[in-house]
Amino acid sequence: MEIERIEAIPLRMPLERPLRAATALVTHRCTVLTRVYTREGIVGECFSNNEAHAQEEIIRLIHEEVNPLLQSRNAFHVEACWQAMQPITRNIQRDRRMAIRAVACVDAALWDAVGKAYGAPLHRLWGGQGDTITAIAMGGYYRQADDLNALAKEIEALRHQGYKGCKLKAGGLSPQQDAERVRVARDAAGPDFWLMPDPNQGWSFDEALTFIRLVEDLDIRWLEEPCYWANDKRDLARLRSFTNIPLCAGQSEVTKAGCRELMEAGAIDVCNFDPSWGGGPTEWRKVAMVADTYGISVLSHLEPQVGAALAASVPNGLCVELMQPDRDPLYHALIQNKPQIKDGQLFLNDLPGWGMELDEAFIASVRAD
Repeated sequence: MEIERIEAIPLRMPLERPLRAATALVTHRCTVLTRVYTREGIVGECFSNNEAHAQEEIIRLIHEEVNPLLQSRNAFHVEACWQAMQPITRNIQRDRRMAIRAVACVDAALWDAVGKAYGAPLHRLWGGQGDTITAIAMGGYYRQADDLNALAKEIEALRHQGYKGCKLKAGGLSPQQDAERVRVARDAAGPDFWLMPDPNQGWSFDEALTFIRLVEDLDIRWLEEPCYWANDKRDLARLRSFTNIPLCAGQSEVTKAGCRELMEAGAIDVCNFDPSWGGGPTEWRKVAMVADTYGISVLSHLEPQVGAALAASVPNGLCVELMQPDRDPLYHALIQNKPQIKDGQLFLNDLPGWGMELDEAFIASVRAD
């Protein structure tokens, strides 16, 4: 299966309401749709979350640097292709994160081509743990007014929609205020619904510890990235010694080595590496294998179009996380055959590769080039 050419397309869509987290404000949903064309007629495709400021550089790298490196290579040799792309990440005069994201875009599309060539869904091609995976929602973003009442209604709605739990924002207020938000969410959700506060590296160690002591009776499934980024590995390891609440991190790492260091430091119980920001499904699966040796669970940060298959393909895959249509309109509009969510589970389909049927008319309407 010979690679003929690679195409990268920027897609961008404004959000009806900006998303406000502790350390970020998101006004648009942006992605790069990547297609790998082969001489045999098989086209591998996938889209990867990337901010508006990153799209132009990622697309330039794919067209000008990755495409020449992979032309005429065998698309079945995904690992060899991944290794062939690595030199673009070693230029010290560029933002290496952009190069790593370019690799990730192409890597995901290559895997889709492989799945289509074999006529098999990727989660089964990789061995598979089953055809379903626990589904959680991304929610609980800060609002300007009536925050607690709106939060309670949102949590109730997510449970009725079939989600097993919700990752809700924290870190943008005081530990006491955010603990109250979690308490309201627990009251609205009832028992057996996962709650995962996510401060997005918004607190000092002492603030995170204060928050933990206020929510320890609320059956928290995990606490994600509570501490400032600059010393997070040591602070997370210290924090973990004070609590039985599992700690999660990994989305801010861009390599398997970075995730390994979190594990070696005894800093995490759950690793949520991002395949779009960290080198693609090939690197994600290596992170999962390393995590398995430490007894650590894994999930994909965002990216349910690949995250479901990835988590369902490894023994320590924990869940897949999804945003609601008003928060990730691209995912919900792009995929015409979105998987069903019921009783806390997402059901993967039998289609080959990533199993996605994309809406070409919608793609044309949101192209940003």
